[in-house]
Amino acid sequence: MCGLAGIVGGNFSSDSINGTLNRLGAAIAHRGPDDSGIWLDLGAGVGLVHRRLSIVDLSPAGHQPMVSASGRFVLAFNGEIYNHIELRRRLQNSFYRDGWRGHSDTETLLAGFDVWGIEETLRQSVGMFAIAVWDRHERTLVLARDRLGEKPLYYGYVAGALAFGSELKALVQMQGFTPAIDRAALALFMRHNYVPAPHTIYKGLAKLPPAAWIEFSLNAVRQQRWPEPRKYWLANEAAAQGVARPLAFDSDAQAADSLEAVLEQAIVGQMVADVPVGAFLSGGVDSSAVVALMQKQSSRPVKTFTIGFSEDAYNEAVFAKRVAQHLGTEHTELYVSPQEALNLIPKLPEIYCEPFADPSQIPTFLVAKLARQHVTVSLSGDGGDELFGGYTRYLLAARIWDKIERVPLALRRAAASAILSIKPSTWDTLYGALGPIVHGKQRWPVPGDKLHKGAALLDARDSSELYERLTGHWQPPSIVLGAGERSAVAALGAERLPSPMERMMLLDAIAYLPDDILVKVDRAAMSVSLETRAPLLDHRLYEYAWRLPLHFKVRGGTGKWLLREVLNKYVPRELIDRPKMGFGVPIDSWLRGPLRAWAEELLDESRLRNEGYFQPAPVRQKWLEHLSGRRNWQYLLWNVLMFQTWHEATKAGSQASKQTASETATLYAHAAL
Repeated sequence: MCGLAGIVGGNFSSDSINGTLNRLGAAIAHRGPDDSGIWLDLGAGVGLVHRRLSIVDLSPAGHQPMVSASGRFVLAFNGEIYNHIELRRRLQNSFYRDGWRGHSDTETLLAGFDVWGIEETLRQSVGMFAIAVWDRHERTLVLARDRLGEKPLYYGYVAGALAFGSELKALVQMQGFTPAIDRAALALFMRHNYVPAPHTIYKGLAKLPPAAWIEFSLNAVRQQRWPEPRKYWLANEAAAQGVARPLAFDSDAQAADSLEAVLEQAIVGQMVADVPVGAFLSGGVDSSAVVALMQKQSSRPVKTFTIGFSEDAYNEAVFAKRVAQHLGTEHTELYVSPQEALNLIPKLPEIYCEPFADPSQIPTFLVAKLARQHVTVSLSGDGGDELFGGYTRYLLAARIWDKIERVPLALRRAAASAILSIKPSTWDTLYGALGPIVHGKQRWPVPGDKLHKGAALLDARDSSELYERLTGHWQPPSIVLGAGERSAVAALGAERLPSPMERMMLLDAIAYLPDDILVKVDRAAMSVSLETRAPLLDHRLYEYAWRLPLHFKVRGGTGKWLLREVLNKYVPRELIDRPKMGFGVPIDSWLRGPLRAWAEELLDESRLRNEGYFQPAPVRQKWLEHLSGRRNWQYLLWNVLMFQTWHEATKAGSQASKQTASETATLYAHAAL
């Protein structure tokens, strides 16, 4: 796991390009503290910088940027190729008969480029990665990213040059960079709580989508053209093909054995490293299954890590400890005080580079920090919910769609329009008057804003659109001033799948997983120089999972049914079977308590109006309702607060930004606790 950055084009002297690359590299030094390197082609105006976290081949033979044996390709690589030994054996027979310089997967990739070309090598590779390859013969730059989006890659034009890097914080180091917030991207953030690819919060900068590669010629760079990214693998096509070719088993036991074999293949491949390896363990199905199969393969106790909270509703540590004791792992747990968690808030803008509002970013960082004290690599269970139907919202959305799809769309639109034409406050007044008449002394059960949210689902054209609306945050994102609405997950091919639940799973795998879950884990872990690996995201397992008929994933109202059957071979059911908790923190009570003063400052009505990004009225309404305890608006408010905190911390050229809103949060938290 490493970090990369670079530039193509622009007018640079040797000193200036070295200075620029050093700044870009320093910005992502946390991704690779073990080594650094720069490669230059001054004639072409090309420079690559690499920061190395040594995992495989710790010797100088793994140093990057690395030049291929032919001298044609120069590579800066972030990630791991799990099947690189197999690729080496195949390449040995066709090209590398004289031996290898080292045993790094970087050298294996370069050999593949020489023999098969870049795109075919990507197709042959199993792993997680982001790469930048300079072709010295064709004078082109290729950027590429892994299939499921575990490793990030940003790019864009700054001051006449093409800049790229593992994180936005590298690109903003370019001299001449002028930050301009993209209000359409901000609107998407307010809907989804993350900025979805290919958008970034800044105009003129983009994220490379998963499973994509993009090629820039020097001529394209001089003209500042934006070539279209090309796909070497399609998640939606893999899903559609899998559903069309379902697996058949003679028994449930045979199906469980089959899944276990595919899981073991992925997990064994991801346990390979020249440094200590461990695993996150929450005590849930996904992480417990990964750890159980790791322990099966290991002659020593696997090192496992979990974070606990004193609030029972958010504490999974007790369950993780029971699983660890049963499996015999070397388990480390850390109970975090509210103060320790709150102290992290000032660091969030630096860790995530752009607004990001998944509250589980806090415990994710804390468990990564804990693990890094003992290991350099940690496996996780990410991907299990999306592949095996684990989210309870799938069942909820499917039930809603089953009820409303029978009603003609025109009639549903008319009903929605009628409900939405009356303000929530007016509905509440009507409820207050009619409730005692209709329900006796009981309160009318549906507040006006919830009725509006339900009405917003009625005119969904299909189950995918309903699911996007159901899981969205601010509805609609026109709370952002000056931004039109744009869908982040439109036209993703989910309509080819036969059931609403499978369509929802695919939407999450393509959008929510890479842009929320994997961003959260990558940035948190890499900020403490920890490599994370997700064996459930091996693309061979992804393709296998889509061949499993749906009743192997969801059965009897329970998700991840077959994955549970595999786990039950190693862990008793009673240690696992419990309601899904998620991986969260008590943001709701913190906002009413130790974070109240900090939040009040960021949500001040005059401040919101003067900054000009949000309409103050709906924000203030949600804030006051939350403070009163009548409603829990923690997630919507966290969206606004995370943008405000990020914006305050990244104001360009402002002396006042030295005293950021995040720093203020720490002061308030210390005073309140």
